[in-house]
This record gives sequence, structure tokens and C-alpha cells, in this order.
Amino acid sequence: MVKKSEKAPKKEIQEESGESEPSAKPTELPVQPVMNIGLVGHVDHGKTTLTERLSGKWTDTHSEELKRGITIRLGYADVTFYQCPTCKKPRAYSTKETCPHCKAPSHPVRKVSFVDAPGHESLMATMLAGATIMDGVLLLVAANESCPQPQTREHLMALQIMGAKNVIIVQNKIDLVKKDQALKNYQEIKAFLKGTAFENAPIIPLSAKHSINMDALIEAMLTFFKVPQRDQSKDPTFFIARSFDVNKPGTDPEKLAGGVLGGALIQGILKVGDEIEMRPGRKLEKGNKVVYEPIHTTIAALKTGGKNVEKITPGGSVGILTYLDPSIIKADALTGNLLGHTGKLPAIFEEVTMEVKLLARVVGAKNEIDVEPIKLGESLMLNVNAAATVGIVTKLGKNKCTCRLKLPVCAEKKSRITISRLVANRFRLIGYGIIE
Repeated sequence: MVKKSEKAPKKEIQEESGESEPSAKPTELPVQPVMNIGLVGHVDHGKTTLTERLSGKWTDTHSEELKRGITIRLGYADVTFYQCPTCKKPRAYSTKETCPHCKAPSHPVRKVSFVDAPGHESLMATMLAGATIMDGVLLLVAANESCPQPQTREHLMALQIMGAKNVIIVQNKIDLVKKDQALKNYQEIKAFLKGTAFENAPIIPLSAKHSINMDALIEAMLTFFKVPQRDQSKDPTFFIARSFDVNKPGTDPEKLAGGVLGGALIQGILKVGDEIEMRPGRKLEKGNKVVYEPIHTTIAALKTGGKNVEKITPGGSVGILTYLDPSIIKADALTGNLLGHTGKLPAIFEEVTMEVKLLARVVGAKNEIDVEPIKLGESLMLNVNAAATVGIVTKLGKNKCTCRLKLPVCAEKKSRITISRLVANRFRLIGYGIIE
């Protein structure tokens, strides 16, 4: 554990956030973003490019992401939406303090955090983990490909299962097709959405690469994504979506900063100096047995919206600087943990019994495959809160099953778990369960 010192809390959290607080104006916004907006969809449909055009930040920063050109981990970026007082809607909306059209000073309207989730089929667990902290979702569909692509279908089904209500469809890459092709793709999108919870979701055509129609997208987000009502009186629950070491190699031991946790506060309030706990915690070996032990530490500093703050409330993405030894939490070692006040978090499950609801068809497979009943002894990928684990089926009942978990999870009873099965060497979504 990093020693407490006068220097530690002042260490800047290098949170994955590129937007700073706008200069003081009559309509100045709070420092903390008010909501998380997720970007999901099939691989290479433009999620990271759109995030960069909105926020000015390229969220693919991991070395393997840069090498392969795809998002592997959840990316974060904060942005403030502005409205020009003289231009007409939607032209009035931008992410600039000065209107790009008439050059008049614009007023801040809302500050949000974007969560860029991977679209690659092998990274569905990461997308599902990210979906738990999304208050609104942009589902990207490329106009130059037929709709739906396998992961487009899978992501839409996952959003329905997880109870997402606020979804906008972004018809991206319209610069690559002719008008008749764009209209055909639009009709494919409408047909794809028919009969789903998002049948009437707005569809915004744009080109992220060339920043075309971005004002219309911002207007749609401000109109359809309402800031959720949250309960600050409850015990705080923070979903850890990232954990990392911010120290550069060779840093003097006396100047080391503790490990940093990234994610979103779902309820309650957290303050600098709070004693906190993370569950299920750290993997240890005791008496030739692997166990998980909750981790305890103190909040050294909080950062959100590009600034250090004394407290956080439910809203956008947040960075929490701790006094923990960075080696404990580097490389996303604590991703999926719940964080809260000591002794106030839900139980840790090493085995989970759930009521199961299976889909009729396997989601994401190229061919239509019926979902077979869950089998005794099979391995399932389970996602709950921001955690992903593998469960081995040990008991079956009528519409129920019990799984022994390879990685324990911390969750409330009645929490919803998405269930994926290994199909053709990939985990595919087959349904969901409710913890009993």
C-alpha cells in the first residue's frame, strides 16, 4: 500500500478524460458530467472516430488497440454540449465555446461522459460490462454495409436484456454511399428495429469522419437522453470499469501515486477521505486454496470533468485515486469489482442460483441457431454489474440453474445476469438470469 503523505492526494489523476471545465459563464455547469452515453455497434462502424469528433480525444490508447485498429478496453471521454444563442436548431448545437457558424459565444447546455465499447465479437464481455453504466446509448450502423451485422444484432439484444431505454441509432459513413444506398440502408435499419423495444428510436444519418450532421446528433441526445433521477441518500455503489497504475517507469518511490479506479457511481455520495472497500477484491492463495479477499483503502483524491473535486455524486465517469499499491490494481485487475463504504456492499457470490430465461435463437451467429436448454457441467459466460465471469453449471431445475463461478462476483439479489454460451469457439448471447 502506498503510504499516506501530503503529496499523495495532490497527485493528478490521469483519468481517461480529455475535456476540461469551460470558462465561467452565467450558465456555468457543474464540474461532474451528469450522465454516461455509450457507443456500441459492430466492429469498425465508427464508434471511436465519433467519440473523437465529439470530444477531441482518441479513446483507443492501449498499445494493442493502436496496433490492431480496434477498441479492446472501454474508452472514456468527457464533452460539453454548447448552444449558440443566435443560430437556429440544430445548427445551434456544437461542442465548441464559440459557434463554428456565426462565431458568437455559445452557452454550455450539458456535460456528459462518453463510453466507447468494443464491437469485436470476441470482446462482448467488455461491451456488456460497459452497458451497465450507460444512461443513454448510441448504436452505430455503417451505411456502407447491410444491416444488421452480427454484432449489431447482438448489441441490440443485450441492450434490451439489460433494460436500456434511451437509444439513438447513428447511421454512420453516409459519405461512402450514394443517396439510394443510404435510403436502402435506412429501410434495413427500420426493419431490423421493428418489434423491438427501440422500434421508434430516432435514426440520425451522419459522417463522423467528416463531422457531417453532428449538430443534429447533439440535438437528438439533448432531446431524447433525459438526465436520470438518482438516489444520493443510499449507501454509495461504484462500478469499477477500469483500474490502472498512473506512475511512469522509474518514478522515485517517495513520489509514487496510489492506484487509480475508473467507472461510475450508481447511487450515494463518495468524498475524499472516505474509507472504502472493494468486493470481491484480491485473489490470494491460502492453504493451497484460492480465495478472494475484500480490499480496504482510503480515497486520496477524486477527479471528474477534468478537475479535482472533493466529492462525487451519481453521473458521468469518475477517477478515484487511492493509497493502494499500484501493482494490486494495474492492467484492469479490479475491473468488475463493486466499491463502496466499508461493510456496506452486497454479498460475494462464489456460487449463484438464478431463474433463467432463454432466447429462441442464439444472438450474433451468422446462421440461425436454436438455443438449446442449459446442460449440466457446461461453461457459461455470465455478466452482472460491471463484472464478467465463467460459471460451471452444477445443478438444474425448472427454469433454474446453479453455477459455480470461476471468478466470484459482488451483487445484489434480484440482479440481472446476461448468459452467453460457447458457439463455434465464440461466446454468444443466449438469455439472462435473475439471482435468487
